[in-house]
Amino acid sequence: MSELKIGQSEIPNPVVLAPMAGVTDKAFRIIAREHGCGLVYTEMISAKALCYHNSRTRELLDLEGEEQPIAVQLFGCEPEVMAEGARLAVQAGAMLLDINMGCPVPKVVKNGEGSALLEKPELAAEIVRRMVEVAPVPVMAKIRIGWNAPNIVAVSFAQRLEEAGISAIAVHGRTRDQYYAGTANWDVIRRVKEAVSIPVIGNGDIWTARDAAQMLAETGCDAVMLGRGVQGNPWLISQVRHYLEHGEELLPPSPAEKLQGAIRHLELVLQLKGEEAGIREMRKHLAWYLKGMKRTAPVKEALFRAKSKEEVGRILHEYMEREGLITGPKGEQ
Repeated sequence: MSELKIGQSEIPNPVVLAPMAGVTDKAFRIIAREHGCGLVYTEMISAKALCYHNSRTRELLDLEGEEQPIAVQLFGCEPEVMAEGARLAVQAGAMLLDINMGCPVPKVVKNGEGSALLEKPELAAEIVRRMVEVAPVPVMAKIRIGWNAPNIVAVSFAQRLEEAGISAIAVHGRTRDQYYAGTANWDVIRRVKEAVSIPVIGNGDIWTARDAAQMLAETGCDAVMLGRGVQGNPWLISQVRHYLEHGEELLPPSPAEKLQGAIRHLELVLQLKGEEAGIREMRKHLAWYLKGMKRTAPVKEALFRAKSKEEVGRILHEYMEREGLITGPKGEQ
């Protein structure tokens, strides 16, 4: 398993955490690093809101105390605004910048941002040029393979961005119209890799360590990007890394280990966001951690009503006791 070099930035291994809105906040990035992730991204950040010094947006840009490298992902469609956003992100400590050219969400697309840029390659290239001019760090982009099945543009689009000065490109093997349905087209990722000389990161349908190895083998891409597969399952990161290094699969975490991981995640989020916001933020994560476990429907319902750390802890502890996941008087395994 080799290092990945993006511009002058050295990434220690080819396991990358995808930028996911509402998921890859500071707490989750810290957890991903603990599992050995080579590169993490922030949630997508509005360059315009950053320029307006929006306080919530500035929070998304809080990188203090985190292990680098971290890629700050910006979205927008105005070259001047994206360039200023890039300058502010670097000022905040970004060692890598990424442009969101793949988000399929209607409220983003209707503003000409995210996936909408796939239909405006000249504008996309101008955004890259302007950001590269002002940023002393590598600029990357994350794209989809096209707007819809009749319009698969990833190869020519990636070439256009490379000409404009992009340092690496991540390709999600779905169209905008697919959202997250259907199957990711890894063959298009392969064709992008063959068409450009910059590093290509493959994304889409990596649920197991074997999937990651298969993507690398089939596409020739330089790194794999893990997205929905890590929701409630950050162990996938260490599983992929171990498999790529040693060719053997790690055992999946036990239910008890998963719930202990959930509690660790909860504690981190509460430290960073406070109890009220933290409990609200953790509801979806807790549901993901419980996925696949037995008799969890009433547990999830109770967690969605919980208002305090103590209440969440009690609900999880009672579930673990009921299912025989803890044995000792103090809950030791």
